[in-house]
Amino acid sequence: MENKKPIIKVENFTAAFGENVVIDNISFDIYEGERFIVLGGSGCGKSVLMKHMIGLYKPASGRILIDGDDIHAADEEKMLEILKKIGVAYQSGALFGSMTVLENVMLPLEEFTDLSSEFAEEVARMKINLVGLSGSESKLPAEISGGMKKRVAVARAMVLDPKILFFDEPGAGLDPITSVELDELILNLSQNLNITFVVVTHELMSIYKIANRVIMLDKRVKKIVAEGDPIDLRDNSDNPWVKQFFNRESDTIS
Repeated sequence: MENKKPIIKVENFTAAFGENVVIDNISFDIYEGERFIVLGGSGCGKSVLMKHMIGLYKPASGRILIDGDDIHAADEEKMLEILKKIGVAYQSGALFGSMTVLENVMLPLEEFTDLSSEFAEEVARMKINLVGLSGSESKLPAEISGGMKKRVAVARAMVLDPKILFFDEPGAGLDPITSVELDELILNLSQNLNITFVVVTHELMSIYKIANRVIMLDKRVKKIVAEGDPIDLRDNSDNPWVKQFFNRESDTIS
């Protein structure tokens, strides 16, 4: 990644809810085209960090730059411009149950562009095909599997051709085979479209398969306790908490 420029910069960032500090003064960069994973144990602030990065929460201090723009200092017009660079696939899929697969994927085009209905449908069908769901356009979310719902969510997240895709626990609730297939989809999209992926997860097999680089949060210190290649961290970290996590050891570290 040394020849790439940062597309996300997190600078002196603190997340807090009232007096409860969740993440305390962290900084890191994410580079163009990178598959970057935020990991850590339950309650460490992984999803909280992602929600700040996509503009849902405002930092207690510090700032987050998306492609050079401070997402939390932007006016309404600039915020809309920033959000068009971002796609988000939530853990549950967050599909509208009364809308078909095609209608769910078309929705951002109808909300944020002036495309005709015919062209919006054509674009949506292309994205659906890209995630391997051609032929499912007329189905409702209740008629498709959990893995298919997540693929629809990916297609919808990509429909505006964002520079960055955020994933919240993509493998949650999936059987091992479906989870591997979703990992393969992320790899293929990354390699073919040069999209930056930011993935929040604690699934070790997915981490080893898709990550270029990870950061690990720890709720005990509320900071980043590791950064780098996950296999290198597993084998060579001198932090006992980090080795415990990557080697799936029981919680015996005091």
